[in-house]
Amino acid sequence: MASVLGRLEERERAARKRVEELQAELEAAQSEWDEWLIARRRVGEVWDAGESAGQETVAGKTAEGNKAGTPSAARPGSVVPIWREGLSVEVLAPEYQQVMGLLVERRAAGGQPLNCREITALAGLEVVPAKIEGVRCKLKRLVARGWAHEPVPGRFACGDGRDGGS
Repeated sequence: MASVLGRLEERERAARKRVEELQAELEAAQSEWDEWLIARRRVGEVWDAGESAGQETVAGKTAEGNKAGTPSAARPGSVVPIWREGLSVEVLAPEYQQVMGLLVERRAAGGQPLNCREITALAGLEVVPAKIEGVRCKLKRLVARGWAHEPVPGRFACGDGRDGGS
């Protein structure tokens, strides 16, 4: 019996090691992806600045009515900016706005922080590993950028003062 338990423990250790390696690899890939997104955003800003240089501005406003250089809303797939005072949740891409909305609702109701599976279900997504991992990546990015926090490993809550902006 001891040899069976010993073999099970060995396999468990090997599986845990593999999971840790994959998590490290995922974090490295996520970091690289973030860098490419930032690079694409910067190039887009330079490109847009070159195209809008011909637009007339009146009192710091563009023809569209936005303050020059201030994004009015995010597009799907856009970068999650670092949270700062006065920054509205509307600068986030729609899928991030949805996740933040769920965290804000939970905080307003006085509930406990949510885990990835719960957020996936509340977002109306199919609760399968691929969707849960997608939500986990979004939450980790929101935590890294200061929009949310992870008070307990695997549980996420809205950050202090981050209830949709100012």
